[in-house]
Amino acid sequence: MPTLALDAAALEKLVSAAVAAPSIHNSQPWRFRLEPATSTLEVRADRGRAVPAADPQGRALHISVGAAVLNLRVAARHLGWAPDVRLLPDPAEPDLLATIRLDDPATAPVPGTEKLYEAIWHRHSIRTPFTGEPVPPAVLDELATAARAEDATLHLPDHAETARLLHLTAEAERRNTTEPAQRTESRNWIRTGDAPPYGIPVTALGPQDAAGHLPMRDFAALRAAEHQAPARFEHEPRIAVLTTDHDTPQDWLRAGLALEHALLAATVHGVRASLLHQAMEWPYLRWEARDPHQRPGYVQMLIRLGYGPEGAPTPRLEAKDVLDPP
Repeated sequence: MPTLALDAAALEKLVSAAVAAPSIHNSQPWRFRLEPATSTLEVRADRGRAVPAADPQGRALHISVGAAVLNLRVAARHLGWAPDVRLLPDPAEPDLLATIRLDDPATAPVPGTEKLYEAIWHRHSIRTPFTGEPVPPAVLDELATAARAEDATLHLPDHAETARLLHLTAEAERRNTTEPAQRTESRNWIRTGDAPPYGIPVTALGPQDAAGHLPMRDFAALRAAEHQAPARFEHEPRIAVLTTDHDTPQDWLRAGLALEHALLAATVHGVRASLLHQAMEWPYLRWEARDPHQRPGYVQMLIRLGYGPEGAPTPRLEAKDVLDPP
């Protein structure tokens, strides 16, 4: 078996995969640092790119970083390591959200790794209409299995429960576009022209549903100049609900791993996704999103699944921009 080298080239591949993960408002709230003595890659929160109005507790920040950790794990396996991932390893350093130790080579490849690694570069959030073609039950089962592998649960609500969740999302979207703090913060993450490579480019903003049925996020927040013409979205959207048994920072990180694992598994099958996070940003509405007919749990994300174009990637910071010196 060839010797693995954690050199500059390998480090760039690992971090480039990590920063391809989804994050709230494409804020990319992460920093990385290699500890050469122990071959450990540290993942820290970057509070300077937090979104305090939408995410005052940092829950969405943790989910974002968890998604980056999942990509790191996949990339490390792709390169031949058996990564040892630890979440919140030091209580004295709450912003040290994870470590990935890369000491040992893998004795055998983990099934599915290559497909997941390839999917990292093709997974994009889609803010446009889907075709309406249903996602096969076997694929949905695979996504649920992916979430379960990360100690989370992916529920598939029925028609009535989906309607209830969309109603909660619409109420949250109304609040987000009318409350000054949320409206201003959302607009501030829109990027135009020669802007830094984070946030949402105007070209990536999607239309609103002409029928008013599917409440997509309006990043422009009532600023008509940046609105696209309304479009007809799918009449019966397939919504999946990501939950965890508890609601601690470690659960938020695990939700991020589960979210990205499910999104990559979806991408492998050509299934597109967009994230309906609006109701998660209002404590009462998030609590209401719990399904009383399911086991107790905490809703972390609503995911819209379907078929459509792959979409264009949103900008990402380069590896060198998020790597701190040893």
